[in-house]
Amino acid sequence: MGETIFVGGGGDGYAEHQELLLKYANRHGLIAGATGTGKTVTLQILAEGFATEGVPVFLSDVKGDLSGLAKAGSEGFKLHDAFTKRAGTIGLDDYTYGAFPVTFWDLYGEQGHPVRTTVSEMGPLLLARLLELTDAQEGVLNIAFRVADEEGLPLLDLKDLQSMLVWLGENRDAVSIRYGNIATSSVGAIQRQLLVLENQGATQFFGEPALELTDIMRTDPDGRGRINILAADKLMGAPRLYATSLLWLLSELFEELPEVGDPDKPKLVFFFDEAHLLFDDAPKALVDKVEQVARLIRSKGVGVYFVTQNPDDVPEDILGQLGNRVQHALRAFTAKDQKALRQAAQTYRDNPRFSTEEAIREVGVGEAVTSMLEAKGAPGVVERTLIRPPSSQLGPISEAERQAVVDTSPIAGKYEAAKDRKSAYEVLTQRAEIAAAEAEEAERQEELAEEQEREFKKARRYKEDTVGRSTSRRSSRSDSMSDKLTKMVVRELTGTTGRKIVRGILGGLFKGR
Repeated sequence: MGETIFVGGGGDGYAEHQELLLKYANRHGLIAGATGTGKTVTLQILAEGFATEGVPVFLSDVKGDLSGLAKAGSEGFKLHDAFTKRAGTIGLDDYTYGAFPVTFWDLYGEQGHPVRTTVSEMGPLLLARLLELTDAQEGVLNIAFRVADEEGLPLLDLKDLQSMLVWLGENRDAVSIRYGNIATSSVGAIQRQLLVLENQGATQFFGEPALELTDIMRTDPDGRGRINILAADKLMGAPRLYATSLLWLLSELFEELPEVGDPDKPKLVFFFDEAHLLFDDAPKALVDKVEQVARLIRSKGVGVYFVTQNPDDVPEDILGQLGNRVQHALRAFTAKDQKALRQAAQTYRDNPRFSTEEAIREVGVGEAVTSMLEAKGAPGVVERTLIRPPSSQLGPISEAERQAVVDTSPIAGKYEAAKDRKSAYEVLTQRAEIAAAEAEEAERQEELAEEQEREFKKARRYKEDTVGRSTSRRSSRSDSMSDKLTKMVVRELTGTTGRKIVRGILGGLFKGR
């Protein structure tokens, strides 16, 4: 174990030796250059150097080439002669081939161990960035997270968040009184974006078991740091998911790791390939967060190295914090390119032996303009450097070789099976089922009461009808008797006796007259 990582050299117009001091490796770095100029090889030899010195590494494999770190190079390789010649030119006398301890990861769980996080751990800021939400929609998302916390509803996977948004839409009037307006259109827009995210395969990214940081900070029994390689060739089809997932991991490191000050060597080195994807159309709040993480995470012992085509892809406030730099060739075909080239040259400490701007334009494949931090963290003078050849295989390994590495990994079987414990979706579904059952029971009781009332009314009408018919029969019989008596009286009155009675009655009435 040493105190430096050998980057390259060359002599005769090149640096004698260009080395990266482990003590300042957590001061971050930059690997830049046009496509095909050697950025991937530089990333590979730095990963080898850190691993050799016992520093775990995390990097993304955008093109699928970096899986070769798990296998030693060979003399049968077509560039073997060029590699050995380069090693002799730069003074790398002990150059040998060798494999390195590698752990493969994959958000989709196809080319490595699954990488998962929960919706809660991702947080509303990064999730809003991932979903490309407007300010109003982000506000609704923040309300969903806040209410979920207050109601004790864990947001673990996408269906938890989707069910939480449904609940929010159904109860928006009550919730809006406390937290502000919740438009159904905003809820619907978020749900549509979640559907797009599902179609991109993010369902597997959100859930449990979530990634434990200790599993990407492992060292082997021989003292070498493990190189964690995230398969990103398929992931690049969803660039926002790629950038957000790496930023989430960086944020988790920042929040979870303890302060260690300035260690003799980093606890972890994190390579962020295709860094421009992180900053393209990023809101200011997100850029500010990245700047804060970059500024403070070095005290946690983590070095962050951005890999991109042009230094201009990285915001100036963040670029100023990247002390260790490897600048491969930049092409200046347009006025914009020439301006970017001049700006890149101005960020280096001048070397009186050559023009930095010309050197950046002229260096060939496998060459670079480099500047490493020196004693007390001061930037070193810019140097032209021949980058050392890798010890591991240049190019990808076979699928069978990759699977063998996965199967023999120290964490094999830990993350492969997803877990679905009780969370917001299950709780809200249970509440909905209980509410539906109560509503059904209430409806049944209401129908029963109505049926009883109908039966009561029916029975009452029957009683009233019975009483009416009895009275009619009695009335009919009475009427018959009356009719008979009336007829008898009429007959008597029409006879002699009847006339006598009438006279008597009338005579009595008018007797006084």
